Amino acid sequence: MTSGSERSCSFEEYKETADWLLAYTNQRPKVAIICGSGLGGLADLLENKTVVPYQDIPGFPQSTVHGHAGQLVYGELNGKQCVCMQGRFHFYEGYPITKVTFPVRVFHLLGVETLIVTNAAGGLNPDFKVGDIMLIKDHLNIPGFAGQNPLCGPNDERFGKRFPCMSDAYDKDLCQMAMETAQDLGYSDFIQQGVYCMLGGPSFETIAECLMLSRLGADAVGMSTVPEVVMARHCGMRVFGLSLITNKAVMDYNSKQKANHEEVLQTAKMRAKDLQKLVSCLLAKIE
Repeated sequence: MTSGSERSCSFEEYKETADWLLAYTNQRPKVAIICGSGLGGLADLLENKTVVPYQDIPGFPQSTVHGHAGQLVYGELNGKQCVCMQGRFHFYEGYPITKVTFPVRVFHLLGVETLIVTNAAGGLNPDFKVGDIMLIKDHLNIPGFAGQNPLCGPNDERFGKRFPCMSDAYDKDLCQMAMETAQDLGYSDFIQQGVYCMLGGPSFETIAECLMLSRLGADAVGMSTVPEVVMARHCGMRVFGLSLITNKAVMDYNSKQKANHEEVLQTAKMRAKDLQKLVSCLLAKIE
């Protein structure tokens, strides 16, 4: 298992990967989409696709989680050039936080300006239902409290400044556009806004942990997304985030419910087309 003391990746390592991808395809995406558990179908909507398995890309980690295909998919969606990650990387897989976020800086070097992050999450807010789509307005970076921040170590000014602001991590204009798009699509009954909390995983949360997170102001909890958002904002990218509420967090000691990954994937399958349509229609509006 790696630790926060793991060395940072060098600019040359990011550039080597970016140069390889630039030589591999002539497609030049301005939008990158990271697909969460069971949400890789977003990439299937792309036209004029180029598929690149992670194992072929120099320096790229490998995705090991069920529900993550492990490939980059280039293509066009609603007039926008995009690249989709079908499968992300997680701290709990044993990767250092610099490897979890490695693709984000590569995307920056490819010319990506907007990052869309999606994830499957447990609902902490009692008003949320399984199958709701939560537009992320803010996050709680619990691993970051313990020093697991992808920006730890020497700062490279070629990517961004030493102390990036996070009070504007999620782009308000994109969030507003997404809310309007959801209303136009008739999705108002299952669209929410809220605060996403990241924990390290891979174990699901205890009841006491869920109660604590709820009192801290979290509406949903998961095991990803936040490190990528931190890295993207450091690079100056606009960020938009979506959580699919795939299960209700257990917050009652008398409950017989148990969180499990199979339920997560099943719910993702149920709501995936709605989420895909929302992202597709939103892309059409992005300048």
